[in-house]
Amino acid sequence: MKPKSRPTEKGHRGFDAVAYLESAGPARKVVKYRPGAIVFSQGDPAADIRYLQKGAIKVSVLSRIGKEAVVAILGPGDFFGEGALAGQLVRIETATAMSPSSVLVIEKEAMVRLLHEEPEFADRFLSHMLGRNIRIEADLVDQLFNSSEKRLARTLLLLARYGQADPPRTMPKISQETLAEMIGATRSRVNFFMNKFRKLGLIEYNGGLKVNSSLLSLILRD
Repeated sequence: MKPKSRPTEKGHRGFDAVAYLESAGPARKVVKYRPGAIVFSQGDPAADIRYLQKGAIKVSVLSRIGKEAVVAILGPGDFFGEGALAGQLVRIETATAMSPSSVLVIEKEAMVRLLHEEPEFADRFLSHMLGRNIRIEADLVDQLFNSSEKRLARTLLLLARYGQADPPRTMPKISQETLAEMIGATRSRVNFFMNKFRKLGLIEYNGGLKVNSSLLSLILRD
């Protein structure tokens, strides 16, 4: 069953991707998670696609010897679990809520139908996937050529969604251990750089972490 249409700005009746992603309905439901709750686990059946309405989600993988690696921190507007569309039968990652989060669960068949029938929705999803691929390539370059200090600065700017039209007012609470896993460094190194950034006025602690745009200068510095 196709979602109900409503008039667009041009006065024509059409599919509203934003309204669809912000509400429950046929073949989709909204699930709320508390901080620390598991959204899905590595090895679970991959039968749907998720969309983060609000909150923050940590995506991680666990090795056979029990070592965890954080591969992404997601924010509102991000899709995840999309491997189900590419034939994945089980989840290859674990998704954990870092703050109170609302997640839209879209059944796989409904997602496939939307991508085929609704150009506006398909464009939004394609933009998301292209953006994620660009970030993955940038992450690889970052790991290969940049120092751990610059990797940390870039990670903090990404978490703060620097440069986006509607950045979050507060960042998700994230431990130094998690930051260390994300940039491939030790916790002591992260602690050293975080103290350095604070003394330079690049970040602030005021009931939470605030990342100032001046942190970008550290990345651009030769």
